[in-house]
Amino acid sequence: MRGTALRLAVSSARRVPGSIRFPLQRDGVQPVAALDASRDGGDVVQLARLLGTRVWLVTGYDVAREVLADSESFANDVRHIIGRQGRAPAERIGGLGMTDAPDHGRLRGILTPYFTRRRLADLQGDVDRVVGAALDDMEAHAPEVDLVERFGFAVPFGVICDLLGMPAVDRDEFRRHGAARFDLSNGRSGIFDTAAGTRQFLIDLVASERLAPHLPDGLLARMVAEHGADFDDVELGGLADGVFLGGYETSASMLSLGTWVLLQHPPAWEMLRRGDPAEVDRVVEELLRFVCPVQVAFPRIARRELQVGERTVRAGDVVVVSLTGAGRDPARHEDPARFDPTTASAGILAFGHGLHRCVGAELARMELRTALVALARRFPDLSLACDPRDLRFTELAIVHGVEALPVYLG
Repeated sequence: MRGTALRLAVSSARRVPGSIRFPLQRDGVQPVAALDASRDGGDVVQLARLLGTRVWLVTGYDVAREVLADSESFANDVRHIIGRQGRAPAERIGGLGMTDAPDHGRLRGILTPYFTRRRLADLQGDVDRVVGAALDDMEAHAPEVDLVERFGFAVPFGVICDLLGMPAVDRDEFRRHGAARFDLSNGRSGIFDTAAGTRQFLIDLVASERLAPHLPDGLLARMVAEHGADFDDVELGGLADGVFLGGYETSASMLSLGTWVLLQHPPAWEMLRRGDPAEVDRVVEELLRFVCPVQVAFPRIARRELQVGERTVRAGDVVVVSLTGAGRDPARHEDPARFDPTTASAGILAFGHGLHRCVGAELARMELRTALVALARRFPDLSLACDPRDLRFTELAIVHGVEALPVYLG
């Protein structure tokens, strides 16, 4: 009964309660004060209590890494709490982030071969082409452009469309759907309503490809050709939707917010211009830690009673890992609020960790390295074209971003 009551409470919630909003908020790119203040209670604090179910927030790096890696003690399948499993196929949530073994391995096994080092090396030419086209477009609209629209969004969107082999689509419409799916300001129901549009588009593409193969040679067509007999349209369309969404919305935020940070740190901008691989890697890793657009990992449900940090978590409790908080853990970083590529450390959790680590993590890194180096070299005098106080950031979102970033190309 408790699980049923919790599901009804979450399903009917129109807005995220104010007391638990702070893990999904930012002050620019910095965590809000409430997130830092929560550390006074330790690496793990009780965030809320919903109809007898305790919700815990993890901000410490070491504990976060342990939770994310522990797929035996924690379940990722929360569809019985927040899903709409009885409605139209496009409204059903799932994918890699909300599935457990053996379903998770079965689905991930489809995607893994397409993200190997060799496959990614084959994509480098496509990434270079997409980046070059975006830079040409920026130059054509000089002297002032919105970097979010013409670069931050255009690059990952173009790359992921090439990867999937998708036909031409209405980019503005897909951008709107993608951003809305992570925006919690209008409550949970808005996320699933907007998700259905993009997911249905991809389910329909899978069904059409199954009946009459016509798509370009890409991930979508190959999934249907190689796995169509074992997976239905909803499963393959849902996987493609996860690749599509994870491959463009998070990278778009990362490129835009990352550029905003770099414009405030000329030495790092110069490191990108020089293009030394080791220096570029340090800049990218530090940006991933410092910006970390994905603010929280998929929630975990405790399968049994166990210790999480210094807290006793009961079976059925929900544990939420703050990726923002883990990246800013003062126990791991002497000055976590400072952007400093010279002290970049390995093991960042921006892509998650363990079984559910983002399958496209290395593709995202490749995009960031290629795009940011090319941007710094093409427009070395790039500068902000507005008062920083006029910038508008997402107010409450799983994936943090900036609405627009006006820049002078120099």
